[in-house]
Amino acid sequence: MAKLVIRLINNVAKVINADPDVQDILTVLFVPDYSVSLAELLIPASDISQHISTAGTEASGTSNMKFCLNGGLLLGTVDGANIEIADEVGEENVFFFGHLTPNGTLPTLSELPPEVFSAWISSAVQDLRHSHQYHPAPLQETSPALAVVFDVIAQGRFGDGQIYEPFLNTIRTGDYYLVSDDFDSYIEAQRLVDEAYKDKAAWVKKSITTTARMGKFSSDRAIKDYADEYWSIEPIKLE
Repeated sequence: MAKLVIRLINNVAKVINADPDVQDILTVLFVPDYSVSLAELLIPASDISQHISTAGTEASGTSNMKFCLNGGLLLGTVDGANIEIADEVGEENVFFFGHLTPNGTLPTLSELPPEVFSAWISSAVQDLRHSHQYHPAPLQETSPALAVVFDVIAQGRFGDGQIYEPFLNTIRTGDYYLVSDDFDSYIEAQRLVDEAYKDKAAWVKKSITTTARMGKFSSDRAIKDYADEYWSIEPIKLE
């Protein structure tokens, strides 16, 4: 499945990068063999960092920290380290999206400790997955915009559409990662990012504030916590 996703990214890139209407303002790249050396170049140059895992499926809790430590603003779901980062830098400096984004009907990050909030979100995700499995709805109803995207892919805009059917069907049937629930909110979050970026002074303030409040995520603090809470060892003062 991962190879299909990579294939689709590269084929989408071929179309977008050859489009005269956008080729001067948008370029799509898939970076192969991602490594620390590449990260050292990409992370400091990034204005926005997208971390879009579904609650309970966060692959890694450190890459978003690296971006934010270097001034990149976070666009992400209410999951894992995204919650901890928002708790430190302030929700006003994070672009949250998703069906479970904090709003008037959900507890907010400020009302619950991050670990409790994360557990609450994970439980809500399980309820959504149960609904997808036992009470499925057509994609055209849950997210008409995403249904259009799927139609374009299936019709061959980015190569033979039949090749991508196994991938598309993972969302049409079951949608374990709740893509159809979150897609419209993701597009709206991108619109908010575009609006925010127009105000350069406000954007820079968000960026500086984010970096300044990321001290909790330093490796020194993390190692000290592990030493105190898990390893039960004490530092040795070097003479």
